[in-house]
Amino acid sequence: MSVSAPDTSPAAGVLRLIADDMAGVDRVIARRLDTGVPLVSEVSKYIISAGGKRLRPALLLLMAGALGYQEDQRFNLAAVVEFIHTATLLHDDVVDESTLRRGRPTANESFGNPASVLVGDFLYSRAFQMMLDAHDMRVMEILAEATNVIAEGEVLQLMNMHDASLDEEAYLRVIRSKTAKLFEASTRLAAVLAKAPSDVEEACATYGQALGTAFQVIDDVLDYAGDASETGKNVGDDLREGKTTLPLILAMQRGTPEQRDLIRAAIEAGDTTQLPQIVAIVRETGALEATRTAAAAEAQRAIDALSGFPVNSYSSGLLQLAAQLLERRA
Repeated sequence: MSVSAPDTSPAAGVLRLIADDMAGVDRVIARRLDTGVPLVSEVSKYIISAGGKRLRPALLLLMAGALGYQEDQRFNLAAVVEFIHTATLLHDDVVDESTLRRGRPTANESFGNPASVLVGDFLYSRAFQMMLDAHDMRVMEILAEATNVIAEGEVLQLMNMHDASLDEEAYLRVIRSKTAKLFEASTRLAAVLAKAPSDVEEACATYGQALGTAFQVIDDVLDYAGDASETGKNVGDDLREGKTTLPLILAMQRGTPEQRDLIRAAIEAGDTTQLPQIVAIVRETGALEATRTAAAAEAQRAIDALSGFPVNSYSSGLLQLAAQLLERRA
């Protein structure tokens, strides 16, 4: 039996700062997934145990540490954030008809679409039950708004499927709704728990939104530059689903009319038969590097948001996460 090498990435080093805290979050998750309906527990545990860095709850814990908040409520809200994220994954994979996530079959592939949708609904409702434990209307406002904006982002993305005329502004609107909003809510919640002043709360939220945006932009780069064995998804999945992501938008702007027509036709049909040629165009036109530059700008915005924060291991970790994002390969 082969043994995988330990993760020595900068992100792994940062996450080790909160290893004990994440164990506390895991205990909350296990307790709140305890239900009398076996299928609910089975599907929930299947996707939650699938791996990943759990960045959203990690960001809440890191930001709470940076602001000096160490009460147990951070475990509860970190679990809430993870439940909301997991619910969106379950629903996403059904909508996108995805078969692979993090290198293994999606829940809908393993358990079917009805189970995935209904367990996603359970996780949303459980998350809202858990929000009440904070006894803080501001917490409820942040998470209710985030959940609503995420749903809007999902609908926007659905409306934009197979639309090759999508521009960068519309693309970013979807990302900031669908992906970055929960990053933003996670870091904002830490500020609320710490009773930070409004300007610090806004800086925390800016950090989360910028980091989440950069994270998703890099994820879209990996769809044309990654390796399925590393990323856990098939190269070309976005094109197959008819998603007009930034690498394709920039490639169409920079390419010849023939190259633009080839990409446009592939997006409109969700056709990956020309994927090798499209990947070559994305690279030749400099669209990949330009997309990475856009992600770098967001990462810098995250770093700038932390200026003036207390200097400690947690704030240093948050800075490292933003600085190393462009090294991400999976």
